[in-house]
Amino acid sequence: MMLFAGLIMLGTLTGFAQQPADKIIGQWESIDGDVKLKFDIFKENGKYSGKLLWASNMYEADGITPKKDDNNPDKSLINRSRKGIVNITNLKFENGEYSGGKLYNPGDGNTYSLNAKLKNDKELHFRGYLGISILGKTMKFKRIL
Repeated sequence: MMLFAGLIMLGTLTGFAQQPADKIIGQWESIDGDVKLKFDIFKENGKYSGKLLWASNMYEADGITPKKDDNNPDKSLINRSRKGIVNITNLKFENGEYSGGKLYNPGDGNTYSLNAKLKNDKELHFRGYLGISILGKTMKFKRIL
């Protein structure tokens, strides 16, 4: 009987090791919006960030040369490539949702507030906004890895 109780306790602790918040980790591709995007979401220091892997507007007319981050308000960054920048930062998981994040858009040089919600294991919604969320835009993503 003690062995059975011990196994249940161990199973419960193992279940807690896989944090529900970490389900956002992985690669995501947009399924709507004018600009198509791919992000790699990862965890760092207890918060979630995203690296821009690809965007439909990321390359120069030749389709090979990545555009520079020429709209960045930090002039020391305007010559960096848009490809591979970490432009989602500071997402925190609270009450079943991700909030408090920031999304830097290299297309216009603005940084937006960002919230996210996993609809299920394969669908993620990002809501970016300036000011109040109701005036923002939601983009849908599907898991690709």
